[in-house]
Amino acid sequence: MIHFNNAGSSLMPTMVADSLYSYLNKEEMYGGYETVAAESAGLDNFYTASAKLLNCSADEIAYIENATRAWDMAFYSFKFQPGDKIITSIAEYGSNLIAMIQQANRFGAEVVFVPDDEHGQLDVQALENMIDDRVKLIAISHIPTGGGLVNPAAAVGKIAKAAGIPYLLDSCQGVGQIPLDVEEIGCDMLSGTGRKFLRGPRGTGLLYVRKGLIEQLEPAMLDQHSADLTSATSYTIRSDAKRFENWEQYFAGKVALGVAIDYALDWGLHNIRDQIYTLAADLRAKLSNVDGVTVTDVGAERCGLVTFYADQLDAEAIKKSLAAEKINVSVSSGSGSYVSFEQRGLTSLVRASVHYYNNSEEIDTFMAVLQKTLSNS
Repeated sequence: MIHFNNAGSSLMPTMVADSLYSYLNKEEMYGGYETVAAESAGLDNFYTASAKLLNCSADEIAYIENATRAWDMAFYSFKFQPGDKIITSIAEYGSNLIAMIQQANRFGAEVVFVPDDEHGQLDVQALENMIDDRVKLIAISHIPTGGGLVNPAAAVGKIAKAAGIPYLLDSCQGVGQIPLDVEEIGCDMLSGTGRKFLRGPRGTGLLYVRKGLIEQLEPAMLDQHSADLTSATSYTIRSDAKRFENWEQYFAGKVALGVAIDYALDWGLHNIRDQIYTLAADLRAKLSNVDGVTVTDVGAERCGLVTFYADQLDAEAIKKSLAAEKINVSVSSGSGSYVSFEQRGLTSLVRASVHYYNNSEEIDTFMAVLQKTLSNS
């Protein structure tokens, strides 16, 4: 099998899978509550490993069941007023936009899109010109789902910091693929998933929230883990990022995600990024030489997500043909990148996303199968 669907869900390393199975086996043998008590070190490791990954403090990290819910827990903590602006990017993820539109409609706020620059990424100068006292939040996707674009997150952070505007970064596709330093980026909040480039299990995610902002945000949902009931009519919310968590968690996944993060740190995120970018550039170059194939990735910096369409065959048919040859890819449709796709006249694309465990021989096999598929269509 050739797995080029890492932007969907990567393959877990053996040690990550083993830690998951081991924890579940202990739950089977000894009970869920008892296993939590016995495995406290592995559970705590998630926070220390995540802090190393993002260059922050462990008490700025929350464990959330997925990246979308992590993003939601941060976003829905903001109390918008009529006339407030939420600034986002053209390539923003569909789920995030739905939430923004919902809250804008509910509170009379406005969702404002920053135009793209000549590279197809967020236009930093345009963003700076859009800043005024009505802007209450900047929220962008670091690496959008629909292609290889890497938005200039650190440049956005400088603008947000200078203006004193909270900055929420969705780095669902970035965590585990590229080095992330929240101090260098300048984001106040960052959401990520375990299942993609971190090579962790599905149903796991993380949220970073900067100290100083945590206590200003009251999550939309609270329970007896995120807050303490102090009387029949009052409660106190905990002071760390765990105020964004639920009491009931996927504890086996939490332990395994910590192992996955340690595994990535051992390899080195700079090494991981360099290998992914090299493989992706090779794949783009070879796709660009095929008649009828158009590579659609944009941006001054391009990552491991490679997207294209073919005149000869639609994206779903290509995916099906590749799957028959044991090659995994996915299809990016307009739902994930609706505004960007509509603006660029795109409908659905084949998305081949590589990881460091892929290699040049797999790319050559992929190309041979693809060209055979297109020539027979």
